[in-house]
Amino acid sequence: MSANSRMTIAIHVLTWMSLDRQNNEVATSERIAGSVNTNAVVIRRCLGDLRKSGLVQSKRGAGAGWVLAREPEDITLLEVYLAVEGGGPFGMHHTPPNADCPVGFGIRPALQVVYSELEEEIRKGLART
Repeated sequence: MSANSRMTIAIHVLTWMSLDRQNNEVATSERIAGSVNTNAVVIRRCLGDLRKSGLVQSKRGAGAGWVLAREPEDITLLEVYLAVEGGGPFGMHHTPPNADCPVGFGIRPALQVVYSELEEEIRKGLART
């Protein structure tokens, strides 16, 4: 399995938009996609998540595009994480394991404790940046 890059893409997008902001420009998904080197659809999905969380705003009409909703230094990595990751860094089985198996019976409760502790530490670290 490969690592999820949604957070990295979101940070790239917001950083790029911050630079555009300094030049008084409105970012478009196509221009951002060129920097990320991905399809503009991926960027639009990311921007949608960031908009729902109040981190970016869309502008319509002449000069349409995307702008930061707040000053860049007021946005924490925790806010970005919550906007795009949602379910946390670790997931459980997509289907329940066999409850008749000694491993399958206990794996979820055991891992949930560990994952919850790790998630809390991740959130604390991201909130500081």
